Amino acid sequence: MFSSISLHNGVHFERYPNMVNAGEMNGSGNLMDFLDEPFPDVGTYEDFHTIDWLREKSRDTDRHRKITNKSKESIWEFIKSLLDAWSGWVVMLLIGLLAGTLAGVIDLAVDWMTDLKEGVCLSAFWYSHEQCCWTSNETTFDDRDKCPQWQKWSELLVNQSEGASAYILNYFLYILWALCFAFLAVSLVRVFAPYACGSGIPEIKTILSGFIIRGYLGKWTLLIKTVTLVLVVSSGLSLGKEGPLVHVACCCGNFFSSLFSKYSKNEGKRREVLSAAAAAGVSVAFGAPIGGVLFSLEEVSYYFPLKTLWRSFFAALVAAFTLRSINPFGNSRLVLFYVEYHTPWYMAELFPFILLGVFGGLWGTLFIRCNIAWCRRRKTTRLGKYPVLEVIVITAITAIIAYPNPYTRRSTSELISELFNDCGALESSQLCDYINDPNMTRPVDDIPDRPAGPGVYTAMWQLALALVFKIVITIFTFGMKIPSGLFIPSMAVGAMAGRMVGIGVEQLAYHHHDWIIFRNWCRPGADCVTPGLYAMVGAAACLGGVTRMTVSLVVIMFELTGGLEYIVPLMAAAVTSKWVADAFGKEGIYEAHIHLNGYPFLDVKDEFTHRTLATDVMRPRRGEAPLSVLTQDSMTVEDVETLIKETDYNGFPVVVSKDSERLIGFAQRRELILAIKNARQRQDGVVSNSIVYFTEDPPELPPNSPHPLKLRRILNLSPFTVTDHTPMETVVDIFRKLGLRQCLVTRSGRLLGIITKKDVLRHMAQMANQDPESIMFN
Repeated sequence: MFSSISLHNGVHFERYPNMVNAGEMNGSGNLMDFLDEPFPDVGTYEDFHTIDWLREKSRDTDRHRKITNKSKESIWEFIKSLLDAWSGWVVMLLIGLLAGTLAGVIDLAVDWMTDLKEGVCLSAFWYSHEQCCWTSNETTFDDRDKCPQWQKWSELLVNQSEGASAYILNYFLYILWALCFAFLAVSLVRVFAPYACGSGIPEIKTILSGFIIRGYLGKWTLLIKTVTLVLVVSSGLSLGKEGPLVHVACCCGNFFSSLFSKYSKNEGKRREVLSAAAAAGVSVAFGAPIGGVLFSLEEVSYYFPLKTLWRSFFAALVAAFTLRSINPFGNSRLVLFYVEYHTPWYMAELFPFILLGVFGGLWGTLFIRCNIAWCRRRKTTRLGKYPVLEVIVITAITAIIAYPNPYTRRSTSELISELFNDCGALESSQLCDYINDPNMTRPVDDIPDRPAGPGVYTAMWQLALALVFKIVITIFTFGMKIPSGLFIPSMAVGAMAGRMVGIGVEQLAYHHHDWIIFRNWCRPGADCVTPGLYAMVGAAACLGGVTRMTVSLVVIMFELTGGLEYIVPLMAAAVTSKWVADAFGKEGIYEAHIHLNGYPFLDVKDEFTHRTLATDVMRPRRGEAPLSVLTQDSMTVEDVETLIKETDYNGFPVVVSKDSERLIGFAQRRELILAIKNARQRQDGVVSNSIVYFTEDPPELPPNSPHPLKLRRILNLSPFTVTDHTPMETVVDIFRKLGLRQCLVTRSGRLLGIITKKDVLRHMAQMANQDPESIMFN
């Protein structure tokens, strides 16, 4: 049926010829077409509207052709053309520098403010616990976390470090600091930048698909999101900073693209910059430049040409280099939980890895369903009217339950770091409390498997409690009116489950090394099983189950560990978790939130298999009022203004006459308004009863008629059209791949109706037995 689609020159707009002197033809004096000169705001879009990708592409082609032709005229024009060509790389450099700097500042501030809940450094109050004890000359290796310069609040206020009163005071101050940070964060978001809440990735995906949300990537949003991100992560809530860092990087991208007319005046080009900025955001969030590029390609971008791939790579590289220069963790690494393992994995371990993948898929499904149900309840009940109270209550519950358990008290990034770690000879963690053989004389990096000590068993039940707590509290935390990322809590859930499975397999291999599955690869005295690797695989499985990422997830995880050797376990877990989660529903958490908020997002992954036709979806339907149209040369300015006032459509088809309904083009509502407004201001003689014409030559008018108004220049002479018998499967594909706003339905050149992106989304929702009115925006 593709033969029925009328493409014409669908991706090009008319080349506007010299305007005809309409005044001389009417005998009414000299009349110029004021549209020969561009006027402000033409080509821009209203808030909560979708851009026209074909039109933006065509405008950029025109601009590029003009610059190329001019560059041959003089040296100065040639230099300007070079500057234009290099502007994209300059923007990427600036995005990388600012995103890397902000990420470094956020990491340092979070480190300090998280420790501030427990105590303060007397020698320099701006030092975190670790930095304070680094600078101390009295710190021993065994007690490297204790130094006289660092004092807990109980030591500082009542001069007690042990005992019930000291514990209660520290407990109370921990909760108080958490509540202060959370209250300050939610207040700043509510007063100064409501768009700074949430993860930001669902909205970034929607914006990159062509939707306009003004202010979402603004300077205030950038400032408030950066500040409040530090506050909410420091408060100890079950959320991460990685997702919001993508939003922060995109705000940087939007700011720098507004400095260059090439991007500020073209929404399509601007989205190429934002795709690269998203890559830089993930690059600094995980210290994974290649993973960042793949994340932008796989997860958030809608239109990703090859040129954007190179620029994304450059922006991610600069961002990672900047963060490495700041060195926020003091270990020359880009992330807190970088690890290296010293033993290979064995084929028999694939079974527990796949089981972790199943767990990740089930957790992803559970989380998405429960979180969306809670968020829907928040939107539809009185709960949504009290965002500050909700944040305070969740923070209080989190702090009260988290403090007694050492694995939930610390920051989630530190928890993941400890769970990922391999137990070396110098580790002091409870998870490494194994019973050592006194006769062991092996190198430090090759410690054999040992029986678990009491510390490991204590850690196991504490981890089990922490796992249940994280699973439950994250459901209620994600989606509150504060910046909240999901990557770190999901990884923490998987890492806890993985570490427990890893310790279980390790002890099984130690005590039953004569079993057939262990006999070939796990001899007594050998270092067979690495529990930290299981934690890493579990983290990847849970993150994959929630987000449905695959390729980019595996690359991010192996960039975290610095080892290609473990790519197969990661791939096995990621693929399994996606298969299991997809069995219960195809939507990841970000797509689910897009649908919950009613954003007009046509997901490329969705399949449309219903046998409906364009005529079933187009407006007007039977019994509805006829389509609002403009005629090419028989309507007055007043007629057009009345039509605009009485309707809220984004544009109007232009036909030869209302009798013939022969289609000649399409005019955008915003451009009609601006054109008439500018004509009244700049062109003498244009009044309410002036004839508006879209033809090349003005219509014949009686003598003494007011000046006609020529609006041919704002007319799209090649609107996208399909016939009424085109299958909707094809129409949906066209809307997805060409990024259309609307499509006109014709039969033998005669206009029958119109299909908008909103109509397509409503129809898809209806076919999937969902509420078609859930698509809220135009």
